[in-house]
Amino acid sequence: MTTFVLVHGAWHGPWAWDRVVPLLHRAGARTVTPDLNAAADAGLHDHAEEVASALDAVHGPDSVFLVGHSYAGLAVREAADIRPDLVDHIVLVDGWAGAHGESLLDLAPPAFADAVHAAADERGAGRVVPPPAPSAFGVTDPADAVWLAQRLRPQPLRSFTEPTRLSGAVNRIPGTALCCRPHAYPFDRFAEAAGYRTQPLDAAHDVPLTDPETLAALLLHTASTGPVREQEA
Repeated sequence: MTTFVLVHGAWHGPWAWDRVVPLLHRAGARTVTPDLNAAADAGLHDHAEEVASALDAVHGPDSVFLVGHSYAGLAVREAADIRPDLVDHIVLVDGWAGAHGESLLDLAPPAFADAVHAAADERGAGRVVPPPAPSAFGVTDPADAVWLAQRLRPQPLRSFTEPTRLSGAVNRIPGTALCCRPHAYPFDRFAEAAGYRTQPLDAAHDVPLTDPETLAALLLHTASTGPVREQEA
């Protein structure tokens, strides 16, 4: 059996997977949806440790597919580096990924970094980044936009500025990147640099909300066909 550890992106919560989880359960998979700390002083390392703790809680012989959406690409890779023996495959869903020492704002275009800092300074006391409008995530359906706007929460700025901490252990774990089109950011290039196979996905960035059926099908397909971590003798 497969367990999907589904990690939400910035400004979101575990509810981001609400439309995907039932579809995975219907196919016989298990799911875990950790909640990344949204406190103003939380950083990337805190989030990686929270994901690592979620991995520790997965018991039994299941294959574990660790899935990170958007910002969580950084968190799941660092968590997998901490617990490499507990992850069989990493899946990035339009996810950020960088080398050791790179933060999300190091990877992002200067205009994105400038906007994040400005929003934090103007409306987040220099510590948190207020959520953007649903349209920034590619959500245009009016009902979905209202649903999302009611749930988005501020993101700690430190999670965007703290550099990724990797020992190299994560490089032993195979990975797949599902990259939405049209591209908002070069997620395909980030994934290729990490050595992951990439697969285009014609969907909005917030694909767990806007197209859960397609995403669930791709996750299940990856679980059935993707290479897994080699067991050490």
